[in-house]
Amino acid sequence: MPESRLGVGIVGVSPVRGWAATAHIPALRALPNYQIRALSTHNAESARAAGEVFGVGAVFSDHEQLVTQPDIDVVAITVKVPHHRELVAATLAAGKAVYCEWPLGRDLDDARAMAALAAEQGAHTVVGLQARQAPVIEFVQELLRDGYLGEVLSTTMVGLSVPGDVVGQPNAYMLDKTNGANLLTIAVGHSLDTLNYVLGEFADLSAVSDLRRPLITIEETGEQIVKTAADQIAVIGTLTSGATASIHLREAVAGGTGFLWEINGTNGTLRITADAAYPEIYPLTVTGAHGRNEPTQLAAPAALTQKCPALTSLEGTPAYNVGRAYAAFAADIDNRTHTVPNFADAVARHEVIAAIESSAATGKRVNGQSTALSRASSIFSSSMVV
Repeated sequence: MPESRLGVGIVGVSPVRGWAATAHIPALRALPNYQIRALSTHNAESARAAGEVFGVGAVFSDHEQLVTQPDIDVVAITVKVPHHRELVAATLAAGKAVYCEWPLGRDLDDARAMAALAAEQGAHTVVGLQARQAPVIEFVQELLRDGYLGEVLSTTMVGLSVPGDVVGQPNAYMLDKTNGANLLTIAVGHSLDTLNYVLGEFADLSAVSDLRRPLITIEETGEQIVKTAADQIAVIGTLTSGATASIHLREAVAGGTGFLWEINGTNGTLRITADAAYPEIYPLTVTGAHGRNEPTQLAAPAALTQKCPALTSLEGTPAYNVGRAYAAFAADIDNRTHTVPNFADAVARHEVIAAIESSAATGKRVNGQSTALSRASSIFSSSMVV
């Protein structure tokens, strides 16, 4: 049996849709060392409905009531990004561990404030960058450590985010750049986190962003809304290892490559592919080639795919990597380890996003991993990247 059983309260649960229902609830139900003990939504009627649908008796329309429940050990925050900071602060003030969805905040300042508060409280935190827990990503790390590629020379990533020019009403807030939930922060944020986690951080970078489809149709009403968030992001830079990195992620295109991440080395090439630029959600496939040989598919070892047998039934679903992150988080709490990305890791990723914004706004190369990246948010947080 697991060393401890953690009671979870989830803030932001819809009875009919949403990330909590799609990923968090199935993942937590599958894990023996977690129990969902409370839910909260924006109003009492929705809370009652969610409780009935998911079989949870303690439901609240006020998050303050949820975070102060004595049987809650971990609060999962799955609401829209602009509300993260308020809810994280309330959770930390109540002395609870917190799993906050990515992006951690609307911008770098938000993320830094939350990370600082968590550090002051000595709280256990995890941010939803769960692609790090994907078996294929662990496998790629093993291949690199074992010298499969030799020295890594370069890496290229291309991907497609949201296809088409229509968005559902619940996601319309993502059209406004200031809300912090868009192509740059989500698809680019998750994809770059995976790249940087495996290959190392940027020493410097240059970026271009553009808004090629400024009018988006709301699916339910047919209304056209002006979009302010960029739909084309391209980055080229040098990693601290010396490897050259090139990334182009885009949305609102007709067809195109869903996700292709290639890592080139002195001895060969690895290719990681998926149906879209969401490596944290979509199943990943890896192929490899040595020298001039044709690439062949490489299967992740059973020791990686079967690391958490309780999640086997969720393989191929959005809940799978979330479940692996929760399992690792419980082990981190028990063992005082750090294997899942915490708020400090989230700040590092927000710094890269701020550097991309800075470079795209000025046309200048951003040098240095920490100093220049850290300055970028305060200088360019109010500028529109187009």
